[in-house]
Amino acid sequence: MAVVVRAGAAPLWWLGIFAAGIGVLVPGLTGRRIGVLTGAALFVVATAVVAYVRRGRYRALARSTARAGRNDVLQDRAVTVRNWRRAHRWWLLLTFLAALGTGFAAPAAGGLLLAGCGAGLWLKAAWIGRLEQADEALLWVRVDWLRAAAGRPAGRAVKAYRTTGIAAGDAAPGGGSRRRSAAMV
Repeated sequence: MAVVVRAGAAPLWWLGIFAAGIGVLVPGLTGRRIGVLTGAALFVVATAVVAYVRRGRYRALARSTARAGRNDVLQDRAVTVRNWRRAHRWWLLLTFLAALGTGFAAPAAGGLLLAGCGAGLWLKAAWIGRLEQADEALLWVRVDWLRAAAGRPAGRAVKAYRTTGIAAGDAAPGGGSRRRSAAMV
């Protein structure tokens, strides 16, 4: 489940950093200094807001978990990330273009706002990973519930999370990161 949250973090982060870098090259209406300082403030605010929004819904769904049954379809980490990014590619492109456009008014501000949203998603995924480690169970969302809400792990379509043991799947309980294989001795 943290994989779905984390799927948007990397594109938002890198598109935001790229847009901020291009925005610094343009002097803008407010000047570089004001634009970068505004962007830094927006980065901090966006990171905090995205990291803390809807935590109550995530906690409530995590408390009402059910053990994953035979009929539950749980998908691979790579498939989840690919599906999320395909479903949101136009929104990512539009936000990137908007962040570039704001560079003409306040250099780097829009890009840093976008990067802050990505950083907030990483923090939220790490928080979900700590929930998983505390319960010693991986949280999953059924695939049919993800499709109906275009990849929203705490959306209206999600009734409850499913759980499996820590060793299930290819995602580690540390926020949806890739599981590392044991070293050969």
